[in-house]
Amino acid sequence: MLFRNRSEAGRLLAGHLEEYADRADVIVLALPRGGVPVAFEVAEALRAPLDVFVVRKLGVPGQEELAMGAIATGGVRVTNEEVLRHLHISGEVFEAAAAREAGELERREREYRGNRPAPGLRGRTVILVDDGLATGSTMRAAARALRQLGPGRVVVAVPVGAPQTCAEFREEVDEVVCAMTPEPFRGVGQWYDDFTQTSDEEVHELLGRSAPTCANAAANGK
Repeated sequence: MLFRNRSEAGRLLAGHLEEYADRADVIVLALPRGGVPVAFEVAEALRAPLDVFVVRKLGVPGQEELAMGAIATGGVRVTNEEVLRHLHISGEVFEAAAAREAGELERREREYRGNRPAPGLRGRTVILVDDGLATGSTMRAAARALRQLGPGRVVVAVPVGAPQTCAEFREEVDEVVCAMTPEPFRGVGQWYDDFTQTSDEEVHELLGRSAPTCANAAANGK
């Protein structure tokens, strides 16, 4: 099956998360940018607040896909000690990478959230959403960073993912929901008719549309 677009994928994914509907402790966090249209549909269906969790992976110089750490929303920093030790990466190299990515993280935070503070996550059930899982490196960095903010439960949820990657995440978070795990996988974009890059403007617009729903839920004690 092919998803028409990320919105359709989000509606399908929401059907796998019905047990989290109308719960006061639940918040949906999207990995921008592609995860936001998916997460918007999930949050709408669950009647849960929506926000973004911005994470910038710190790639090893010359091997950027290999993460030596990450920085994320809330000033969180994660280091991959095994990679740092094995490749003899100095503190100076790590700090330089963190400084380069910090500017982009701050820009995205301002663009997406404006003056709104990052949500409090301690003790909450966080559903972390992206448009798919291939290697899972960015989601893995996000989940590890999120753990430092003290959530009660972390659920990774995607419409489609590589079977092995989805299986691996069961060791890293409390629950993994991969709506589809096709074989052969080939890549996330292969399972969407429209996999056009999500823009910063679209992210901002969807977060703005979700804000009244979140305010009403809070007012009603949901």
